[in-house]
This record gives sequence, C-alpha cells and structure tokens, in this order.
Amino acid sequence: MVPWRMSWVWLLSQVRTAEPWSAPSHAGAPGASGGVVEGGLDLAGDPSVQLASPNTEAPPEPSVGIQGEQWIRQCSLSEYQRIRDTEGDQIYPICLPREMRTRRALLICNIEFEHLSWRNGAEVDVEGMTKLLEGLGYVVDVHRNLTSEEMAAVMKNFAGHKEHCTSDSTFLVFMSHGVRAGLCGTKSRDETTDILSLDTIYEKFNNKHCQALLGKPKVVIIQSCRGGKVGSVMVSDSADPAMPTPSSAHKIPAGLEDDAICEVHLESDFATLHSSTPDTVSWRCPVTGSLFIQRLIKQFRNHACNKDLQEIFRKVQHSFEKFPRQLPAQERTTMLRKFYLFPGH
Repeated sequence: MVPWRMSWVWLLSQVRTAEPWSAPSHAGAPGASGGVVEGGLDLAGDPSVQLASPNTEAPPEPSVGIQGEQWIRQCSLSEYQRIRDTEGDQIYPICLPREMRTRRALLICNIEFEHLSWRNGAEVDVEGMTKLLEGLGYVVDVHRNLTSEEMAAVMKNFAGHKEHCTSDSTFLVFMSHGVRAGLCGTKSRDETTDILSLDTIYEKFNNKHCQALLGKPKVVIIQSCRGGKVGSVMVSDSADPAMPTPSSAHKIPAGLEDDAICEVHLESDFATLHSSTPDTVSWRCPVTGSLFIQRLIKQFRNHACNKDLQEIFRKVQHSFEKFPRQLPAQERTTMLRKFYLFPGH
C-alpha cells in the first residue's frame, strides 16, 4: 500500500460517523454502538476501509483544553504594525481598542433529533469552537437543538444586538445534519421537512437587515453534510459571483445627488467555509468530534496571529489533502478586504 493511501485509510478507520440527514432512527443516540455511518452508507464491502470496531474508541487528537491566552498564538506588536503598514487600507480596520470592543459570535448546534440519528461527539465541537472564539475576543451565544424556525428567530434576535455597533466583526457557526438545500432542524425527517435554507443566513445579516455590521466581516462556518455522496476526488468548488446590473430604479439622474442616502451592496463582507463540497458528506468521530471543526480550530490557533482569514481557510482545506473523501469549500465569499484577527490586540 502506497504511503498516501495508508494515511487517509488509517484516518478513515478512526472516523465512524458522517453527517447526512437520511438516518431515520436514533441509532446514533447515547448507548448505541457499532462502527456504522449515519445515513446508511455501507462501507463494509470496501476492502480499503477499516471501520473502528464497536467497542474501540478512536484515539483523541491533542486536547484543546490548554489554559491561558497562549492557547492561541498571539500577534506580536511588531508583526501587528508590520501587517498594518504593509497592507494599509487593504485590510478591515479595527477601530476601537480591545477593552472597548464588544465582539459577539453566534453558535447553533443541533445534536438531538426526533427522527434522525443523534450527532454524538458534536459537544466536543461546541466546546472547542466556544473556547476558540472566546480566545479571539468574542462573547459567544450558544444555542442547541433548534427547529428551522427557531434557528431563524435566534438569528434575527442576534442580528439586532446593539453590541454589533461597537464590534468590528462577527462569527456565525452552524452545526447540524444537512442536505443540499440547507440545515436540518430537530424535527426534520427528510430533504424537505424542517430545513433552514442557507439563504436565510445571508438574508438575516445582509446590509439591509443588519446595518450595525455594515462594512464589517461576517464569518460563516457550516459543519454539515450537503448530500449523501462520498467525495472521492479533490476538487475546488468555487465560482466568482456574477456582477449585478443595477436596475434603472437605482440609477441616480444626471446632475442630482442623493441626500443622506448611500447606495451599498445588499450582501457584502461575508466569508463562508463549508465542511464539504455540494452533495457530499462530512465526517465526525463520536469521541473527538468532526474532522472539519477540529482542524479548523487548529489552524486558527496556529495562524490567526499573522494570516488573514481566507489564508487560514485555505490551510484548513489543505489539511484534507490526504483525506479525499471530504474537502471543505469556500463559497459565497464577498470580502472586500483582508480580515486579520490580530489576537492580543
């Protein structure tokens, strides 16, 4: 067996659960056993795949419970000044000192479902992402086990927080079962019932409905399946958004100026990283959590000190190079500048 194949086959042997919606039972609920894949994906006939035995726990990755600020590499003053001097107005500004900023982040994680399998191990992801975001200076609003309507209501409420006015950015993190069209609520039973459309996320936080975040980075992280296929080819699924053509209703007549009205993009300053490409599954270990979230945490911890957001996203994608059954995808990104988190500043 060639070395690269050994690496991802070994990794797959440690991962016992994928994230598709189609598992109409509580097979994944506490107390269940067996190295099965949610959604009925049968890998038993694949001689290259060695699923973990029912009584064997996957070895945990290095703990994310290290205490202290140095759990996240800090940006030195010299590096902070170098980046700001070099990049200039190409980066999103941090206008307020750290003690005056009121950064807020939203985290929604669905673990227990009425009709689908429970997402064992997801609590590890919640703890890790909460610790990461708090270390980056965000107060994290955590919500668990919501229907699609409840998720929409929570987003609307979060978008209205006055703290966004004195913040420079936000993170929006979603973890659930998923389908091609969106995220499963806790009452979902198939591809059409209790599904939160991904468009709802961008609608709630666009420049029309959340003006407090106008011109500020809005980072969307989505851990879910987007279908039931196993991605077996490393492909990049990105496309440049088409330039909209302004309607005649929005054109300003020659010789006139708007009074106190500024025309802005309806949707801008978003950066989105999905855990997988369209129509494919995402993998999760019942012991250590999802591959995507754990690797994302690692890259932010190590590189937020001197890399911009989209470079960190690229590093997350690169970490899946030897695991061809899953590849995170950057989509619907409308960042106008580079976003540096500058931990420690």
